[in-house]
Amino acid sequence: MTSNIDYTASNVQFAADVNKSPFFQKDSRNFINIMGADQLNTLEGTSLLDIFLGNGNIVEPHYHQNASELVYCIAGTAAISILNPYTKRLLNYAVVPGQVVNIPRGWWHYEIATTNNTHLLAIFNSPKPDVILGSDILKFTPANVMAYTYGANETEWKQALQM
Repeated sequence: MTSNIDYTASNVQFAADVNKSPFFQKDSRNFINIMGADQLNTLEGTSLLDIFLGNGNIVEPHYHQNASELVYCIAGTAAISILNPYTKRLLNYAVVPGQVVNIPRGWWHYEIATTNNTHLLAIFNSPKPDVILGSDILKFTPANVMAYTYGANETEWKQALQM
């Protein structure tokens, strides 16, 4: 494999602090840090999210169209759910420290902490994984289309999305 990185360049980086790369923060106990090619320029073909969650908090349903994801439980416990698009079955895994769940590229999934101080590490086989959030799909699809498709009241649909 040929690398596009100039390992002799003055700006080449081999170390970084993931704690200084915030990706998302709900509060001091629920946040996600990121490490990818933008934070560490020698990373090729890989990236990670360092996820901290309190009991009952969730990484919202989403998928990655350009990356598979391996979720490793470092501390606490979590329920990791993935939708198998071939069988239309929701697969649920309760993980404890040392256990992993592999999420294939493009599969709908989410993680919910089942204890406080849950720490998960999500590792991707892409330097910049795309994230397609369920909330964005719902929010950006016109309300009249969703109401028509699912036989819902358009006004009620709009109100539900404002919650």
